Amino acid sequence: MAEGSCGNPSTPDRKHKMKDLNLYKYQEEVVERALQGENIIIWLPTGGGKTRAAVHVTQKHLETTPNAKVVVLVNTVHLVNQHFTREFDHLRPKYGVLPVSGDTDEKDFFGLAIRNKHVVICTAQILYNAMVNQEEEKHAELSDITLLVIDECHHTRKETTYNKIMRCYMSEKLTGGRRLPQILGLTASPGAGGAKTLVEAVEHVLEFCANLDSAIVSTENFASELKEKVPRPRKIYDIVEKRPEDPFGDRLKKMMMQIHEFMTPPVDFVLREFGTQEYEADVVNLKKRGLCAKDRLVAQCAEHLREYNDALLINDTLRMIDAYRSLEDFYKPKYDMAIDGTDVFLVGLFIDNREKLKLLANTSRFENPKMAKLESTLLKQFGSGVPSKGILFSKTRKSIHCLQDWVLGNAALQAAGVRSAILTGAGIGSYNMTQSQQQTTIDNFRKEKLNLLIATSVAEEGLDIPECNLVVRYGLLTNEIAQQQARGRARAKDSHYSVVAQEGGREVHKELINEYLEGLTGEAIAVVQAMDRRKFRQKLARLQKDALSSSEEKEKLTAEEKSRNVASEIHLLCQKCFTPVANGDDIRVIDNTHHVNVSSEFKEHYKLGHQVPLQKQFGDWEPGRRILCKHNNCNMEWGYEINYKKRALLPNLAIKYFVVETPVGRTTVKKWKKVPFTVKDFDFEEYCREHLPDLFD
Repeated sequence: MAEGSCGNPSTPDRKHKMKDLNLYKYQEEVVERALQGENIIIWLPTGGGKTRAAVHVTQKHLETTPNAKVVVLVNTVHLVNQHFTREFDHLRPKYGVLPVSGDTDEKDFFGLAIRNKHVVICTAQILYNAMVNQEEEKHAELSDITLLVIDECHHTRKETTYNKIMRCYMSEKLTGGRRLPQILGLTASPGAGGAKTLVEAVEHVLEFCANLDSAIVSTENFASELKEKVPRPRKIYDIVEKRPEDPFGDRLKKMMMQIHEFMTPPVDFVLREFGTQEYEADVVNLKKRGLCAKDRLVAQCAEHLREYNDALLINDTLRMIDAYRSLEDFYKPKYDMAIDGTDVFLVGLFIDNREKLKLLANTSRFENPKMAKLESTLLKQFGSGVPSKGILFSKTRKSIHCLQDWVLGNAALQAAGVRSAILTGAGIGSYNMTQSQQQTTIDNFRKEKLNLLIATSVAEEGLDIPECNLVVRYGLLTNEIAQQQARGRARAKDSHYSVVAQEGGREVHKELINEYLEGLTGEAIAVVQAMDRRKFRQKLARLQKDALSSSEEKEKLTAEEKSRNVASEIHLLCQKCFTPVANGDDIRVIDNTHHVNVSSEFKEHYKLGHQVPLQKQFGDWEPGRRILCKHNNCNMEWGYEINYKKRALLPNLAIKYFVVETPVGRTTVKKWKKVPFTVKDFDFEEYCREHLPDLFD
């Protein structure tokens, strides 16, 4: 039977004698307690060989544990295949190793997969779904597993799937009874958790350890070897002076003031400085207030103000023409879609200023000086004659597409031999990549067909990207974890880590704060590691009990909130035109993922747009065409149709595009799990009997 199937016998193939992995001394040190059966978090920098150490622990566990079953959890689908083909392949053919993701059929037989394989590599969501699913072939218990490896385990916090799994673990632990798996966590960056002092940082590290029921270990005796094998890059601040003139940005701000004045009487809401993340947060809240009050003028003005603020942020980081194109892309579809006078004013304001904005955006003497500094930074490396590989990190998918356009059109960079490509996360959308495209890009980078990746945070952790001698962070305001992960990509000899930023700007300030927090995290971990083991375990037990109690209380409150409203009394309104278009009782959830409207009457409210690109092969469904509001010349996008099991064509809705009206008022939510009513599960057979009776004739 093929390696990927669930039917292989669980007995190891004794004909194949396995060699031990050759570990460095520091790796041998950090796995020592795990080999003794302890729950351990391995803390090593990016490139330090955490996964190799985990494979070694897994091999020894399989060799010494009766009926051993190992599950390796990752937080992206890409990592499932990467670990299967590049890391845990060492265990084959002696042991059955199976990758399982949402793209594979084995997800529907996950219980069987665990019973019939020695090692299962899967996304955390796959395991969690199996834990809550009661169908025998799909169901899995933590007691079925003897070793649980959690990659990038710093994500075990708040409401992440990692933490949901570990809460189930804690519940089992505190009630006693069934056997629990040994835990092996892997991380390069536990983070400070927002702490400002050492006492707060120690508490964060203890909570991190409590979430994983594990002690955290790092090398103490072989730090010099680790430093030699994983050298830190030289850090450079490439600072640029403030732009002397910015008439393009000034005009955008003037237009924003006109929108503020249009909202008469002025809204009782304080809005902070234009062109900042704080202002963006303010207008998001302002839009929510307008939507909940069914005040279309305020809601639409807030939406447009956010676009102008986004243009200011782009203007501060990229080229003026990129900011202009961002606005043009937003307004072009709206030229002939006015619902009322608010739309006439807002679209008219842009049209009236369009030509002047375009002229300013193409005036080179006003260009963003950060772009010239970025060019200089890249040329230092790629124009030096030394073979180079680099990653240019920026914040958004939109920004990296703009940067790629700039690199391809930059004569100096092309003459220096820069061969660039973008690297973004996988998903459905114009700026996303398929997993196949991701892998092709990384392979081309490894084979040196490319030498510069222009990437979002997707390249910070997890992906198996070859070592680089240049990492550039550009226009980023992120936490210390993201900073450490990005820096860890520059681990070639004599590598550089550059921060391109404005003198005295927010990026430099944030970078310095992150450096302090990184040091604070290291100090806090040292304090925790020095604790008496008995006191450490007592502290973890108290934290776990408190966390479980808090989680149960939150779940109780959420259930009470949902039970206050009957789904049939809930109405969904289009966010743009406020037309009531759906009833809460018509919504069903498929596999805890797709929220579809099963009412045949719903088709009266939407029209079809363009086909959603097929980014990858899906197990039970494939995307269809976009769905748009057909009322009042609205054209608000609500989601897209999905073809489920090649039988049911269903409208899959994104709740963020609707106003939720309850008997006591209106609200907006970003995710379906936050709606104030209970959504029923989708019953495929019931749907077919009602809507596709011919299947049962």
